Amino acid sequence: MSADGVRTRLRRGLVIPAHPLALTGDRRLDEQRQRALTRYYLAAGAGGLAVGVHTTQFAIRAPGVDLYRPVLELAAETARAEGGDTVLVAGVVGETAQALTEAATATELGYDAALLGLGALAAYTDDELIEHCRAVAETIPVFGFYLQPSAGGRPLAYSFWRRFAEIESVVAIKIAPFNRYGTIDVVRGVVEAGRADDVALYTGNDDAIVVDLLSDYRFGGATASFVGGLLGQWAVGTKRAVELLEDVARWRAADSISVEALVRAHEITDTNAALFDVAHDFRGCIAGIHEVLRQQGLLQGIWCLDPGEGLSPGQAAEIERVRATYPHLHDDEFVAEHLDQWLR
Repeated sequence: MSADGVRTRLRRGLVIPAHPLALTGDRRLDEQRQRALTRYYLAAGAGGLAVGVHTTQFAIRAPGVDLYRPVLELAAETARAEGGDTVLVAGVVGETAQALTEAATATELGYDAALLGLGALAAYTDDELIEHCRAVAETIPVFGFYLQPSAGGRPLAYSFWRRFAEIESVVAIKIAPFNRYGTIDVVRGVVEAGRADDVALYTGNDDAIVVDLLSDYRFGGATASFVGGLLGQWAVGTKRAVELLEDVARWRAADSISVEALVRAHEITDTNAALFDVAHDFRGCIAGIHEVLRQQGLLQGIWCLDPGEGLSPGQAAEIERVRATYPHLHDDEFVAEHLDQWLR
């Protein structure tokens, strides 16, 4: 897909799930179930896939694991086989040499943009960060990423986002500081850089998904709004997420916020608290996603690359609570109907 085509697709507003990693009991890549996950997301109506990101586990890059390329390649091959115009987003992290290597791999495999993580660059100044981002943007269109510090990100001020938004090859930004102040900093930076019509804003604030999608931001007469989401939360209940984005369009067209919208917002936030293990500072966030996928049959287990990573005490009970309380937020029937086809 051309850079202009990617920009156009992203501006329309997409559901982009952050793709998990399917492992066997001995913590090896389960290719059958990895493909099944991709097929699920596409069948559910996702317009994009984010692979090699936090939800995929950063440890795929570790020496001896070496799953970065295989996982990206599996998702790209499966998406192409399923047809459609899926926007493929590759997670790109590390210092500049590593980031450029990952960006080159993503480009070679047909990825459309790089979700550029900056968490490993805690000691970089803003000037150094901008130089780093420009270097990657020369290789592949960039999807900016403000990751919350508790999940491995670093604080990034308005001054950084104002300059970042000026980079021509920036096509979108995932805003995920889990913080209203930080969210406004990013949006204001984009607006005041004059890029509100060019850079698509995607929520990554899993604690405020609906509020982000319903909100307009105005600065000096210019307006910007979120058009979609790139979310770990949307690695489960993906079909419901697509329906949510359709509902948001309906609510926005009515030019009023309904009680239904606000109720849904709180239901989704409560669900996220269980899945992402907010009670334990997000320690079980990946395992929580895996647990839902395991219960649905898409994964065999909740194994992570790190044997010490799993559900926190009480998290399983919380997941059961939100699944029972909000069945309309989950895809159980949809998955059951198509699981055999996706596992083919």
